[in-house]
Amino acid sequence: MQVAQSTFNYGVNSYYQNQQDKSVDENPLEEEKSAEFSESDDSKESSESEKSQNENELSADEKQVVYELQARDVEVRAHEAAHQAAGGGMTGGASYSYQRGPDGKMYAIGGEVSISMPKGSTPDELISNAQQVIAAALAPANPSGQDMSVAAGAKAIVLQAQQEKAKEAYESFSKDSKDTKEEDDSSDTKLDISA
Repeated sequence: MQVAQSTFNYGVNSYYQNQQDKSVDENPLEEEKSAEFSESDDSKESSESEKSQNENELSADEKQVVYELQARDVEVRAHEAAHQAAGGGMTGGASYSYQRGPDGKMYAIGGEVSISMPKGSTPDELISNAQQVIAAALAPANPSGQDMSVAAGAKAIVLQAQQEKAKEAYESFSKDSKDTKEEDDSSDTKLDISA
C-alpha cells in the first residue's frame, strides 16, 4: 500500500512513430551559417529579416512539419499543465523532450510530470491522497497509457485503504458489542415478586 513516486509520461514514442510514417527529413536546416553578426541594432534587424526569409524559404512539406510540431508543442504543454494543476503540491515540475523543427526552433514533443503521494497517517488521509493522484492522472483531455496506469495504481490503493477502514470499523463495532454485552450480563436486574 505504498506509492512513493510515479511519472505521467506523455507520448514521445507515439509522436516518433507517427513521424516515422512520414518521409520528411527531421532536421532539414542543420547547416552551418558562415555569416558573422555584430551586436549592433542594424545586425539584429538583419538577423530578424534573415529569420523571416528562412521561414519563407521553407518548402511546403517543411511548413507542414513546422505546423504539426507547433500543434504538438501546444498539446504536450497543455497536457502536462493539466497534471500539475490537478496534482497540486504532489506534483513536480514538467520536463519535456524536444525536437528541432525545419525552422530551427525547438518544439516539445513529449513530457512528463513526477508525482509523489504521501502515505497518510489514517486510511482517510490515504484515500484522499490517492484520489488526488487519480484526479491528476486523468486531468488531461486525452490521458496517456502511463496516465491510466498511474490512476489504476492509485485506485488499488483507495480500495486497500477502504478495506482497512472497514476492518477497523468492524473491529471497533465488535469491541463495543462485547463491552455492551458484558455490561448487560453484569447488571442483572433482580426482581422480587411476592405474592
